Amino acid sequence: MNLFDLKKGQKCRIDKIFSKGSIKRRLFDIGLIEDTRVECVEESPQHDPKAFLIRGAVIALRQEDCKNILIKDLEI
Repeated sequence: MNLFDLKKGQKCRIDKIFSKGSIKRRLFDIGLIEDTRVECVEESPQHDPKAFLIRGAVIALRQEDCKNILIKDLEI
């Protein structure tokens, strides 16, 4: 599963990040690394982007960025 599969209210941990270039650096800068706990807190009406709670900050990520982030330990 990737991060975009998370529904509002679900929590998980990051397994692997396959992003490259500037988006990978941006994700690392906001603290999105392996084993980080993430919660989906909001979805736009078209479901893109989604807002995630990451280390105390709410960050909106687009589907194209989320698809390269694999998740584990899904909590409903």
